[in-house]
Amino acid sequence: MKKAGIAGFLAAIMGISGIAFAAQGNAAAEPSFVAGQIMVKFRDDGAAAGTLRGHGLSEGPEIGSTGARLIEVPEGKELQLIEALSRNPMVEYAEPDKIVRPATNDQYFPRQYALQNDGQSFTNTAGTVTVSGDPKYADADVDAVEAWTVTTGSGIGVAVLDSGVATDNPDINPKVVARANFTTARNNEDNYGHGTHVAGIVAATSENSIGVAGVCPGCTILAGKVLNDTGMGSSSGLANGINWAVSSGAKVINMSLAVGATTTLETAVNNAWRDGVVLVAAAGNGGNTTMMYPGAYANVIAVGATDNKDAKASFSTYGAWVDVAAPGVSVYSTFPNHKFAIARQYGRSLGYDIGSGTSMAAPIVAAVAALAWKSHAGATNASVRFNIESTAEMKAGSETYWAHGRVNADLAVRQP
Repeated sequence: MKKAGIAGFLAAIMGISGIAFAAQGNAAAEPSFVAGQIMVKFRDDGAAAGTLRGHGLSEGPEIGSTGARLIEVPEGKELQLIEALSRNPMVEYAEPDKIVRPATNDQYFPRQYALQNDGQSFTNTAGTVTVSGDPKYADADVDAVEAWTVTTGSGIGVAVLDSGVATDNPDINPKVVARANFTTARNNEDNYGHGTHVAGIVAATSENSIGVAGVCPGCTILAGKVLNDTGMGSSSGLANGINWAVSSGAKVINMSLAVGATTTLETAVNNAWRDGVVLVAAAGNGGNTTMMYPGAYANVIAVGATDNKDAKASFSTYGAWVDVAAPGVSVYSTFPNHKFAIARQYGRSLGYDIGSGTSMAAPIVAAVAALAWKSHAGATNASVRFNIESTAEMKAGSETYWAHGRVNADLAVRQP
């Protein structure tokens, strides 16, 4: 069983740093929480104003349905005030607003072997061979094409809590039915690129003669922007995004990102699960067994990454707490058609290109969850999760990497 203990306030977020894999030394140097704000939950909300006034603070807005409030504090005093407030009997808990980062790394991108692997070699947008195929690894995929003979997931809403979804990519923008911004960015356009790539993996339009197909091509997307234009966000923003996704009718929430554990975030996750939503998150790219959140929470499906030969991706976090795996090495998907940060920093092309990481694996699982929702009358979040985990294929040699195996969409939608 996964443990969701609160990480130390000063613990580094490991292995998650932008679109490129970060060495441990680089990760440790980055701030782990948002400056100038903390999250506080009071035992009696009526005592909030007086308690905060005693520390020279004012009441702040509620964070989704968690019962916690976001409180502005002087920069540099966050941990001091958390400690002081935690000693007050009127305070249930006080904690930092930990920074959320995308869980991905910069690898070259093959074509859509994740959906249909024939043992072929793959190229990136520039036409450079980046992954060599081998016929003996044919069918190292999630059998999405076979699943589509049962359902394409029409009408199922998947919330992508990420950096937004580009409005100028015709392969994914028409699938977006709701948008919201939970960051300091001036609008909810995707100027980072990560969210558009993730959304395309879930639900890019199929059979329209352009681009790529999503694993759930009939799905719609709810684009919650929780990562700003530099790919950073806050756990309070993520918690608000989760609450928005639930209230907006999402059946599945995808979180291709990672953050240190907070009680507020865990509460938002548990509330969403209680309300009947399937939650999916990237396990991280540390290449170790370190638990990353929200993936490590019990009510979230944590996803590791495999390659086109069904082997564990070298960067993928692994361990018994990781529930399932999906292809995450050189996955081809949508990008914005305007300039975006990942393109500038890592040489990605406009429109379409490759991306690697558990960030790419998680939306495959979220899309499979959506297909399973559609294919089973009377489905619940618990039954959908069971469909996914019980039909995942455990490949020889991967038994210690994840609890269940690499997902299989066809088996998940056909399971009685």
